[in-house]
Amino acid sequence: MTDTRSSNPPELRPDLAPKLQIGDSPRADQPTLGMVSLGCPKALVDSERILTRLRAEGYGISPDYTGADAVIVNTCGFLDSAKAESLDAIGEALKENGKVIVTGCLGAEPDYIREHHPRILAVTGPHQYEQVLDAVHQAVPPAPNPFVDLLPAAGVKLTPRHFSYLKISEGCNHKCKFCIIPDMRGKLASRPVHAVLREAEKLVSSGVRELLVISQDTSAYGLDRKYSTHPWKDSDVRSHIQDLSRELGRLAPADELWVRMHYVYPYPHVRELIPLMADDRNALLPYLDIPFQHAHPDVLKRMARPAAAAKTLDEITAWRATCPDITLRSTFIVGYPGETEAEFQHLLEWMDEAQLDRVGCFKYENVDGARSNALPDHVSEAIKQERWERFMEKAQAISEAKLEAKVGKTLQVIVDDIDDEGIATCRTKADAPEIDGNLFIDEGTEGLNVGDLVQVEVDEAGEYDLWGQITGS
Repeated sequence: MTDTRSSNPPELRPDLAPKLQIGDSPRADQPTLGMVSLGCPKALVDSERILTRLRAEGYGISPDYTGADAVIVNTCGFLDSAKAESLDAIGEALKENGKVIVTGCLGAEPDYIREHHPRILAVTGPHQYEQVLDAVHQAVPPAPNPFVDLLPAAGVKLTPRHFSYLKISEGCNHKCKFCIIPDMRGKLASRPVHAVLREAEKLVSSGVRELLVISQDTSAYGLDRKYSTHPWKDSDVRSHIQDLSRELGRLAPADELWVRMHYVYPYPHVRELIPLMADDRNALLPYLDIPFQHAHPDVLKRMARPAAAAKTLDEITAWRATCPDITLRSTFIVGYPGETEAEFQHLLEWMDEAQLDRVGCFKYENVDGARSNALPDHVSEAIKQERWERFMEKAQAISEAKLEAKVGKTLQVIVDDIDDEGIATCRTKADAPEIDGNLFIDEGTEGLNVGDLVQVEVDEAGEYDLWGQITGS
């Protein structure tokens, strides 16, 4: 495999989940496992589910290789650079520990993994929880102590206590030519709405202040279930993104809970969510994460994307008319096979018109098994890099102007961290963890705690971040 990490290193990839945060302390003589979780938030949820099952069986969780009896590596296969990163992680785990079980998206290619690392104990594909457990049982037999091994109601969380990813479905029905995720994770398989709401309710009752709703295609939620209806509280609720969003937004008052939508395709029915976002009583944030990928209709056609850029601009205008404070984030691919300078210029002009708030960008990479590999007229690495730089310069200028307009405004923020010097790292409603910007408070943070929701007056803006002072809770 060609190492293409120089093309899209991890810090330039907008698909990554937050880093693992394991604060467990295994008891004496308890069998322990380490976990390396790579890739997107959906993979992080898989890691949480695996560790929750293992904790229920009496296993401890080790924060490092040397303290573990074996290591599970949850891999990513989204790009060739991600595959290389996964292989490196497997190699490091083998070197430091020796007993390694591989799962996740790259696990769908077991021969490929064993070709590079023949000493691994087992390989399983994405969301194959039972197979992972079987492999762990063989490598490290369980030794549960029912009087000691108590599992929290919310399960094992690998994110900070105050926010949590809520996965509502697996798989995807689209056939985008650059993507192999449907081959790895299968077709759309939605969870029933009452199961999602029950999990969300438990998370909120355990102290979670922000729910980040994720899937491969959030807008399509429930389509495979024919939008089946299930009892919830005193009414029946459809397995549909509109009903789910409404009910999630009712789990707690809007000043106590944030509900954030990720990976939303701009289907017509998405417009039904916007009034909920504009309703101050509903906890659904005025935030949409939409993977547009490009704007030129010919490029979108070559990508086999399920969206039309011209109609998308009309939708954006309509969304902002209903909810002026809505934040729109997206990801784009530059240098897609056949992309001409005129098509790229069209994308820049579209960006000028769309004025998206938060933007990430990939340089196109071939991925083994993707149909885009066979397309003609691949773009040179030098041109990809040059277009990426021009695109990010445009996106940065838009971001800087939008943030400058927030100076003097009072915003609600969530506190993510407070360092030893008392500087608080926070996020506004416009910022998802890891992928968007931050708001920093550098004085007056005494009595502030991680997870607090507070009011802050913005007094300074940069290219991607804000600074401010606390005005109230």
